[in-house]
Order: sequence, then structure tokens, then C-alpha cells
Amino acid sequence: MSGKPIRTFAVALLAAALHAQSPGSAALAQTSASSQIDSVFAPLAQGKSPGMAVLVRQEGRTVFQRGYGVRDLGTSRKIDSVTDFRLASFTKQFTAMAVMLLVHDGKLRYDEALTGIFPGFPEYARAITLRHLLTHTSGLGDYEDAMDARAWTPDHQIQDEDVLALLQRQTAPKFAAGKSWAYSNSAYVVLGLIVAKASGEPFEQFLQERIFRPLGMTKTLAYRKGRNTVPNRAFGHSKKSGGFVETDQSSTSATLGDGGVYSNLADLAKWDAALQNHTLLGEQEMSAALTPVRLADGGAPNWPAAPGDDNLNPGKPVAYGFGWFLDPYQGRPRMWHSGSTQGFRTAIERFPAEKLTVIVLANRTDLDAAALALQVADLFHKSAN
Repeated sequence: MSGKPIRTFAVALLAAALHAQSPGSAALAQTSASSQIDSVFAPLAQGKSPGMAVLVRQEGRTVFQRGYGVRDLGTSRKIDSVTDFRLASFTKQFTAMAVMLLVHDGKLRYDEALTGIFPGFPEYARAITLRHLLTHTSGLGDYEDAMDARAWTPDHQIQDEDVLALLQRQTAPKFAAGKSWAYSNSAYVVLGLIVAKASGEPFEQFLQERIFRPLGMTKTLAYRKGRNTVPNRAFGHSKKSGGFVETDQSSTSATLGDGGVYSNLADLAKWDAALQNHTLLGEQEMSAALTPVRLADGGAPNWPAAPGDDNLNPGKPVAYGFGWFLDPYQGRPRMWHSGSTQGFRTAIERFPAEKLTVIVLANRTDLDAAALALQVADLFHKSAN
């Protein structure tokens, strides 16, 4: 990752911005603080290069919001607060919320067996519950590993129903339900299908009716190629041979529950406010999503020991709820998620005690969105000390 380290910035300026007393001095200090945050990102998107959108919210208000670089190389349209990025696994918090809303409605139960909803699964799946799917403790195999690379391409993408068929043909799980932990896109594709079946409407429609529209997230959607369009769309890119090339879609880009949502800073500010204010679910109901999973024997889970694409910390402890990682950061309680897919890197870092949220959405793969978000969070944390 390139860019000027956050620790070299004038932390005192940010502290002044956050704590200045008079209106005039507060405005001046906030301008200075914004310039410090800006200098983290501006060097990363020089000229007509793909870039990122950055949002910082504290105490229920937006204190920094800016776009850098261009949405696509063809038109060189600038990234701004309403540019829609593919969220990738950032999507999982919306999928989890959809399930939780159906539990609230009485249409689903966390202890409901997978085979009670989709009886086509083998016998081992009788032990898999919705809670296992939500917390990555189901043991379902990776659909990506079961795909025939000759059958699925960026032009002929695998769909949710195809994933379900692949999973139902697998005769054994990776591990018995609840006995271990492994990050699972398969589980969240299945959860999206469960939402559709339990609600009686397509997953993308349920998200609109129960989450996005009530919150005023008017430009956020679960994208299905040929069925809807993405407004103000950013296209994904990768750095190759010293330049950038468009790498926007892969053979797995059409699945929904694991990573198919597109959104922007303006809408995600509303999502952050809804989480803070418990707009969709009360605090008690939401607590289920923010309770780290324990294994069947009562122990805390670890990431798998073997390295892999979705294995961020091989062999290390992991804390996960429903659609949220819950690992603390430098002793501070945190709920977070990152997203990584062809052409995009995304991250949301929420610190509930400080009422601080940092979101970074990038339409290029050479940046570590989560690390950048934490660098900004560090600046705010230091200013508060």
C-alpha cells in the first residue's frame, strides 16, 4: 500500500477540529482536519486513475466525505458521494439484516434446519441451522471450488440457483456444523435464497422494500445483470504493467447474498445512522448480530490454519456475529467488514463506543481499503486521547 502514513499528520489539528469551542474556530479547525484526512487519499488517485470514495461519521453526523479518481477510464467521470461501488462481502451485513427481519416477522428461526427450507441437501445438512450459516460455522463447501471453470465465465456467470444445485450435490461438509469456523460465501448465497423463499419475493426486492427504501437509500441495490442497472456506476480496475485495466466482472459476480449489493457514500451514511439509532431492529434484537459465535464445545473459533483467498488471518482467533466481524481494535470494541472482488476493495469500520464510522470504497484492487479506513480511525482515536 502506498501513501503517506497517517502517523506523520498533525494530530493536534484534528483534535482542535473535534473539540474547538467557538463556531468560527471550529469551522477553521474542521477545514484543517479535513486536509489531513485528504492527504491520506489524494496521492493515491493521481490524474485520470480509478480511485476511492471516503466517508467519516462521528456522533451521528458526517465529518468527512470525498471522492478521488474516476468511475471508469472510458469517460473519466469523477467519483463523488453518489457513485455506486460493488460492495462485495460488505454486502453480508445487509443479507444478515434481511434474515433478522424475517426472524422478527416470525417467518424464520435461527435454529431452523437448512433441510427444512431446502430438503434437497444431503443428510449432513440436517444439523446445519440458520445460525450456523450466519456465523460461518455451517461447514458448507465452497461453491467456488466446485465450479467448472469451463462452464462459468464473466459472460456466462453462475447464478444463485446454480450455486444451490452445486452445494446440494456435495456429499460431505468441510466440517460438522458448529465444530469449526471457515469464512463461507456459500452460506451467504444460501441465506439470500432463504430470504427469497421465506418472504415470497426475490431477494433484491426484499432488500428494497424492507431495508433500502425505508432508510432512503434510493441508489442502493442488489445488481442482476440484464434485470436492473446501477446508477452512477463505478467500474472495477486492476493495475497491470504500470497502468490500470478494467476488470469489473468475474464468473461469480452475479451471486447476490454474498456480495451483490452496490451502494455509495450518501446511502451508506443513512445505513450507519440506522444502525446507530436501531431504526430497523431494536437494540435487544440487534444484539444477536453483535454477539461473537462460540463453537459447539463452547470454545472460541479460529481462522482455518491453511492460507487461502478468504483467509485473512490463518490460525488466528476470529470473532464473528451475523454479517459482522467483531474483533476489537487496539482495545476498542469494533464491528467491521471488508469486501474484495474483481476490481473492487471495500471496508466499513464502526466503533460504537466512540460513535465513529469510517467507510472506504475503491474501484481498484491495488489498495487495502480496510487498512486505509483504520489509519483514519487511528487519527481520530489519537485526537481523543
